Amino acid sequence: MLAEGKTNKEIAVVLNLSVYTVDAGRGRIMEKLNPHSINELVRIAVRNGLVD
Repeated sequence: MLAEGKTNKEIAVVLNLSVYTVDAGRGRIMEKLNPHSINELVRIAVRNGLVD
């Protein structure tokens, strides 16, 4: 959903989670993969077949 440009609030509504949970999850992903931006994170997801 991040790759689609959805905000944390939009993701939280769809997944029935709190915005803080979504933000924390995104933060952990960014920390582990160490991208410099959301755009780079999307490229990583595409390269690994997680996003079309």
